Amino acid sequence: MIWGVIGTGNMGSIVIESLIESGSIDAEEMIVTNRTLTKAYELKQRHPGLVIIKELAELVDQADIILLCVKPHDMKALFKDINGYVRKEQCVVSITSPVGIEELEKSLPCQVARIVPSITNRAFSGATLFSFSESVRPELKALLKQTFKFISRPIEIEEDYIRVCSDIVSCGPAFISFLMERWIKAAEEVADLPEETATELTTEMLIGYGKLLEENHYTLNTLREKVSVKGGVTGEGLIMLEQHIGELFEKMFHATQKKHKEDKKRLREP
Repeated sequence: MIWGVIGTGNMGSIVIESLIESGSIDAEEMIVTNRTLTKAYELKQRHPGLVIIKELAELVDQADIILLCVKPHDMKALFKDINGYVRKEQCVVSITSPVGIEELEKSLPCQVARIVPSITNRAFSGATLFSFSESVRPELKALLKQTFKFISRPIEIEEDYIRVCSDIVSCGPAFISFLMERWIKAAEEVADLPEETATELTTEMLIGYGKLLEENHYTLNTLREKVSVKGGVTGEGLIMLEQHIGELFEKMFHATQKKHKEDKKRLREP
């Protein structure tokens, strides 16, 4: 089975390196191309077996499964570039959420799927979001899920929920990083805690927090209750959070939903 990857940007590189380093796919089974081949050759330096291909047509001809790892606004042009070379028995996979199964089916004459990864997959952790066209053979579905199981927990998602699920799974690490950066800044401003110390303590807290959940010691709710002692400091902090958080996350989700609709509309324009 030959895996072709078009696009070696941030997410493309994460998918490539995670699948290879997890042992899910041998480097020799993966062929890649990119608009700027320098990025592809940087990957090859770390994974010598990786095959770099200059021409799209050649990659499509050789691959059994083709991962499209380009930005949403580049998808329409890419569909046109590969349409004449894709064969019915192949499978094309988009890793971007705005490109739904319907768009893929209309644009390409083959089996299609969408797999939305996360930066957490680089640590062989987190989730990947799966959607399949009805034309995808059961054995191919199983192969795709088993392949990504090496680096994540594969979860099938309905189209109506893809954006909000992507916000949680894929965008979530960036959102939480932003909040933690503000958390660290506040500790420095209020208590004069050096930024380096606050960053170290916050990092260790997040790692331990994740392990508590991973090992099923607590749920989100029971973890909060366990730390929050009646009349204690944690409770006072939670009161302030409750009073001041407002509609922060509702506004965030509204903003991402709006952008998602704009991207989908752009894809459908002639």
